[in-house]
Amino acid sequence: MPEPSAASRFVRLAEDQRPHLTLRIDGEPATALEGDTLLVALMLHGRRVRDSEFGDGPRAGFCLMGACQDCWVWREDGQRLRACSTPVTAGMAVLTRPPASHWPTTPDLRDSLEAKR
Repeated sequence: MPEPSAASRFVRLAEDQRPHLTLRIDGEPATALEGDTLLVALMLHGRRVRDSEFGDGPRAGFCLMGACQDCWVWREDGQRLRACSTPVTAGMAVLTRPPASHWPTTPDLRDSLEAKR
C-alpha cells in the first residue's frame, strides 16, 4: 500500500500506532490512520486537496473547521464532502475533481480538466 510521499505537505509526528485504513484517492490506493480526516489523508499523499472549479489554482483547505468550503471533495457518486471534517472510513473512495456527471461539461470546463491531466 502506498505510503505518504516525501513531497507531502503534512508529516505525521505522533499517534502513528493507530490502525491503518485503506482508501482510494482519485482511483489510486492510499492509506490513513483510524481517526484521520480526509484532509489529513489528502495532505499526507500530496500537496493539494483539489483544484478550484473557478480556475484560480490548487486548494489546500483554509479554515480547517468546516466553514469555508475550500476543502470540498467528492465521492464517486457525486456527493460532496468537506475533507476537513469527514473522517476516513475503510474502503472510502474520493475524487479531488468532480465526477464527469457533476457539472455540465462546458468547453471551458473540458479544457480546464484536460489541462490538469
